[in-house]
Amino acid sequence: MKFKGIMVICDGMGDRPHPGHGGKTPLEAAETPFMDRLADQGIVGFMDVISPGIPPGSDVAHLSLFGYDPYEYYTGRGGFEAVGAGLTLSPGDVAFRCNFASVKEDFTVMDRRAGRIREEAEKMVPAIREIKLDVEGLTYEFHHTVEHRGVLVLHGDNLSRQVSDTDPHKVGERVLRSAPLEEGVAAERTAEALNQFTLKSYEVLRNHPVNLNRIKQGKPPANIILSRGAGTLPKLQPIPQKYGVKASAIAAVALVRGVCKVVGMDLIDVPSATGGLDTDYSAKAEAALRSLKENDLTILHVKATDVASHDGDFEMKRHVIEKIDDMVGTIFRNVKGSDVYVAVTADHTTPVTVRDHTGDPVPFLLWGPGTLRSGVGRFCERTARNGNAGRIRGPDLIHELMNYMGFSQKFGF
Repeated sequence: MKFKGIMVICDGMGDRPHPGHGGKTPLEAAETPFMDRLADQGIVGFMDVISPGIPPGSDVAHLSLFGYDPYEYYTGRGGFEAVGAGLTLSPGDVAFRCNFASVKEDFTVMDRRAGRIREEAEKMVPAIREIKLDVEGLTYEFHHTVEHRGVLVLHGDNLSRQVSDTDPHKVGERVLRSAPLEEGVAAERTAEALNQFTLKSYEVLRNHPVNLNRIKQGKPPANIILSRGAGTLPKLQPIPQKYGVKASAIAAVALVRGVCKVVGMDLIDVPSATGGLDTDYSAKAEAALRSLKENDLTILHVKATDVASHDGDFEMKRHVIEKIDDMVGTIFRNVKGSDVYVAVTADHTTPVTVRDHTGDPVPFLLWGPGTLRSGVGRFCERTARNGNAGRIRGPDLIHELMNYMGFSQKFGF
């Protein structure tokens, strides 16, 4: 017999005890009656998404959660960003994740996210697309995605993803020159094209009317495009063939959408899902429930926990977790008593005290018909450490889910 499943992925939800909040994590401090109930009645544990102590990027984290060893299948972040933004990549194309950023005249980075610029960023895209690159046989596409984020794709022959970033990844550092990371013309051409694009993006954006107006308002100008994570598309067996399930995904962030699409999931658009702190949790839950009519497995991704984490905002992260719990409650009320399994996890830990991904394990739960009751009474990092599932690896969770849903294949005779 086959069952249905929903996996809720709370981006960056994992955290560490906070000294200013009684030694609690945001998940511990939050009121989460529905996740607590599922955890108490189901399977609970800790998960090393990659390996103990290895901080995962969101791209490799999701590959791992979907059952793909990132050491074997990861070919850079940019390809997933491009696919998630609706672009088509051909073999040989190289894509980059981009940020609208704020720099001084000497190219010192003041704000890597340009004050988390939103709608105004789209108004500057036409100017960026007028940039001319002096690299023979090469063309490019640039698209704005969500908030300060964008994606750049280089099209042409003889390109390589083995080039370094122009994004220094730190405020107060100067914009970097991309350099080849391997010998050969392909990497040299790619690095030269990226350097030209970076410099010319500053030339067209520094006096753009949008930025002149932002400066008058005391806001940081979005006066350059920083690029990182050069990538191509990986070759892998799609989820429908790997597990025999029809799968869908609800996600607003281009990177996650891209990973989901590349592994063979159908993307479900929820217009009010923003990928930010103001996302529509109720609409996401309702879309996930509707998707179960046509799909065996639905992935429901929430980015807001990670946004609050990178901002170092404990109270906002706690608030977001409570909104997620309301969303899980909507799902629970509609599937209880039916043949549906619900898994809840984070893709990585992002402590608000660190403001970046760390290699700590993350808590997870799996609830549904026939799961062994943990009796922990609470869903958080502390109870997960003593949960009935022990400590598992990233790919193990979807294997557990497939097993309960009836899609696992016997190993041997």
